[in-house]
Amino acid sequence: MVSLKFNNVYIKDWFTIAGPDEAEGNIKNFNYYLKDGYYGEKTYEKAEIKIQKTIVNNLLQKNEFDLIIGGDLSNQLGTMNASLKDFNKSFLGNYSACATFVSSMIIASSLLTNRAISSSLVLTSSHKCTSEKQFRFPNEYNSMKSASSTITATGGVGAVLSNYVTNIKVVSATIGSIVDYGIKDASNMGAVMAPSAASVITSHLYNFKKTMDDYDVILTGDLGVIGVELLKRVLETDHGIITDKIIDSGSIMYKKDQNKFMGGSGPVCLPIVFFNSILQSKRYKRILLIGTGSLHNPTLINQKNTIPSISHAIEIEVS
Repeated sequence: MVSLKFNNVYIKDWFTIAGPDEAEGNIKNFNYYLKDGYYGEKTYEKAEIKIQKTIVNNLLQKNEFDLIIGGDLSNQLGTMNASLKDFNKSFLGNYSACATFVSSMIIASSLLTNRAISSSLVLTSSHKCTSEKQFRFPNEYNSMKSASSTITATGGVGAVLSNYVTNIKVVSATIGSIVDYGIKDASNMGAVMAPSAASVITSHLYNFKKTMDDYDVILTGDLGVIGVELLKRVLETDHGIITDKIIDSGSIMYKKDQNKFMGGSGPVCLPIVFFNSILQSKRYKRILLIGTGSLHNPTLINQKNTIPSISHAIEIEVS
């Protein structure tokens, strides 16, 4: 796998928005909370557009950035295209499913290292009611969920990366490869993504000649309760790595009495936990972020195809 070393790249600012269920969960310190899923709009899609606009507007009050890089879970990045059309900012749309925030950070960090730009906004969002009806069933169908399911988190996150020196440095990254273990169950995304997460973790360690001991925490995106246990099993069985340093964002996002099955999913899970919990705790100095993405396409699933996955790694140092 391709690994990259970054130079003079820092996280300067961020803004996070939580949906109603997320506000009642385990993660706090959001910049803004939604009272309901509609956010004052007539459709859930318009609510997600408004989430993205709110983030950009708030970050523009204190920051300048040359470029916006990001994506969401909507078809053809429809909500993000609609939200950014009035900002007159260069935009690179990026889709890596729930690994989109990390892959967008990698692109931004590469451009910053090469001095092609001096700052960039990395942006993502997801919404339970837009994603569920797109990837599974209409919301009105009220279909039953299997015990292995995760629930798409509602919210949005934007982060400004720049050459301006701060205490949060983006050090390096490894770009993952497509992994397919032959799983066809779209309700068990943790099992789909765990092998790709293991693959990119071990590749990152090998390429940079590091071990798990070089990190205070390895934060994965949205494997869920089942997926993170499968990741640990794959690391131990296939690579001889036994660790207690892995935390999965989706599996800790909600309280048990919220009945979110195996936890949260969506591209906002990892950055929400990273910015609102990991950084806020001030406990972790060496952090490895693993964006995890289940690349399932509803048409291909209905044709009984297997589900591929992708995971990307990015290394953060906090001083």
